[in-house]
Amino acid sequence: MTSKNKTNPVEGAEQIIAVAHRLADAARTETLKLFRSPALRPDNKATTGFDPVTEADRASERAMRAILAAERPEDGIVGEEYGVQQGRSGLTWVLDPIDGTRAFMAGAPSWGVLIGLNDAQGPIYGIVDQPHLHERFEGGLGHARLISREGTHRLKARQGVSLAEATLMTTYPEVGSSAEHAAFSRVSAQVRLVRYGLDCYAYALLAAGHVDLVIEAGLQPYDVVAPIAVVQAAGGVVTDWQGRPAHGGGTILAAGSHELHAEALALLMGD
Repeated sequence: MTSKNKTNPVEGAEQIIAVAHRLADAARTETLKLFRSPALRPDNKATTGFDPVTEADRASERAMRAILAAERPEDGIVGEEYGVQQGRSGLTWVLDPIDGTRAFMAGAPSWGVLIGLNDAQGPIYGIVDQPHLHERFEGGLGHARLISREGTHRLKARQGVSLAEATLMTTYPEVGSSAEHAAFSRVSAQVRLVRYGLDCYAYALLAAGHVDLVIEAGLQPYDVVAPIAVVQAAGGVVTDWQGRPAHGGGTILAAGSHELHAEALALLMGD
């Protein structure tokens, strides 16, 4: 099981953090221009089904990439809308310009902007930003904090909660394949409360101590790198459903404590 929470500053950590906040500020500006706007015109990226993208997604990522080109040109970039740009520094920014585009389309404030940073081993820093609510959840490089209109508060995942007492969140009730849904159901049948549909905001609530478990499947790296960094900085645990590092995407199990993670992992694995 992996629960990496790097608190030792890497070289240039203060500048990295400053740049990350500039990325989040730029993405706020671009996304809020079209949130709840009649000018919003979603496109469908999928050849079958519905995978929406909007000009807000594209403009948000373009704005962040422009800042990185100017201020961190040696770093790599992985972004949902504009793909991979190789770097030379050993650090890679992982960007989801709007995580939860369906919520964005519906006017629901559960979407977010995800800004993660990987080194060779995985996530070292992340921001989960909710522009409409003015909530910024930050984790890694010595920080675990929520910055909001009410001020700055420490992020701390909830401890001492058993599976029977836990609140579990996932985005889609279907939760992946039929086998993955069956594994999820083994856990959901044992918890106190299950809620759906918050995308990245569920991980932010876990880091803030309001949610105990987030279990998902079918995710991409840009969906998970920033949430992993934030949850781990807050004292939580994130792996895939086999207890391995999860920053490559796929299945995700996030828990507020090692004990709760072990309970949920055993059920997901069918033990």
